[in-house]
Amino acid sequence: MKRTRIGGRRGAELSRKDFLRLGGAGLAGAALLGAAGCGGGGESSSGEVIFSWGPDDTGVLPKLIQKFNEQHKGEFQVRYREMPSDTGQYFDQLRTEFQAGGGDTDVIGGDVIWPAQFAASGWISDLSDRFTDTDAFLPGPMQAMTYDGKVWGVPWYTDSGLLYYRRDLLEQAGFSGPPATWEELKEMGLQTKQDTGTQLGFAFQGAEYEGGVCNGLEYIRTHGGEVLDPNDPSKVIIDSPESAAGLETWHSMIEDGVTTQAVLQYKEDESYGAFIRGDAIFLRNWPYVYALLSNPEESEITPDQVGVAPIPVSEGNQSYSTLGGWNFLINAASDVQDEAWEFVRWMTDPEQLKTNAIEGSRLPVRRSLYEDQEVLEKVPVARLGKEAIIDNATPRPVSPYYSDISLELAEQFNAALAGDVSPEQAVKTLQSDLQSIVEEGQAAG
Repeated sequence: MKRTRIGGRRGAELSRKDFLRLGGAGLAGAALLGAAGCGGGGESSSGEVIFSWGPDDTGVLPKLIQKFNEQHKGEFQVRYREMPSDTGQYFDQLRTEFQAGGGDTDVIGGDVIWPAQFAASGWISDLSDRFTDTDAFLPGPMQAMTYDGKVWGVPWYTDSGLLYYRRDLLEQAGFSGPPATWEELKEMGLQTKQDTGTQLGFAFQGAEYEGGVCNGLEYIRTHGGEVLDPNDPSKVIIDSPESAAGLETWHSMIEDGVTTQAVLQYKEDESYGAFIRGDAIFLRNWPYVYALLSNPEESEITPDQVGVAPIPVSEGNQSYSTLGGWNFLINAASDVQDEAWEFVRWMTDPEQLKTNAIEGSRLPVRRSLYEDQEVLEKVPVARLGKEAIIDNATPRPVSPYYSDISLELAEQFNAALAGDVSPEQAVKTLQSDLQSIVEEGQAAG
């Protein structure tokens, strides 16, 4: 992602060096960093709740905060503290403030991959006793909010990987619908390239960064593999024939000519840019891309030329998409815990989530809103509903050492995609390196 707007429609971007080294095994024992503009200590009073998040380019967040404040006059007010738009810088600033004693924020708008890391260090509040209607929320976001058997955040909106396809070009090549399997995608992409003269069969995020991790996980999981044992996240299980097969299929997209070698440097902008210019038949990206199709200044193709489908699978396996999204966390050092919770509860009520979906084009996290006709009409990607978003969206490995884990995944996934290492060697290396990260983190804790 070249442009990183936390309040916009892109998935969270972190440069490999700035994000992936920010936490993980060294989190608990990291040396205190210099102040990043705000001191510690928690300065909010009982009359004010400070909410931190990045710039909101949709305008929905300030509108909702104003509405909340009008409804709570005479009680307390919420102040929006705008944080850096770059997710890595935001994370770094929060971590610095936490280490200094808590910081100025009461409620944190947090990335879906943060809760386990923050919870393991005691920086955010356990919300298990307050957040009791968890079944009303999508399972993927709730899984990401759960660590060590406790719930540490409330989902706000969600993202998941989706397959976009040129309906019109597939029809020209004699195909009546999207591919269900990776082999079908390859066949359809190659045939449609030949028949229509389109440059690329498939565009996706293959660069060595967090987005590449999200893509690689989808190949591994749709082949039956996994990184950590779901029942014991301290156990690494990535070294399996299934995981290797997933990375082999990924590499075959380049080897078989479905995509270009340049995909090794593609992030979100490069991949969706190729698609909306009309240069690609298939695209793996996040839900925000659909909104770009309706803007003639952004896209040379229109929504009626495009379909959206779940991530393909290997034969006999289930579709999985990597979960993205943002959530509400409460600073454990805040002295306004009750007020902070009231704001979080209000912001995640169906009415506010519906506004955020319709006006901000953000996918809602409550199950009921995927049956709301106005949401389905005005947020087209939500029409995929249960199959692509509710059932298939799966968090990245939930671990307090995720940042270090992600660094290794990004490196080996990119090397396997390029063909610099075999898929078997990549998963073997990851098995050893990730297990060391977990064990070192546990020893340091």
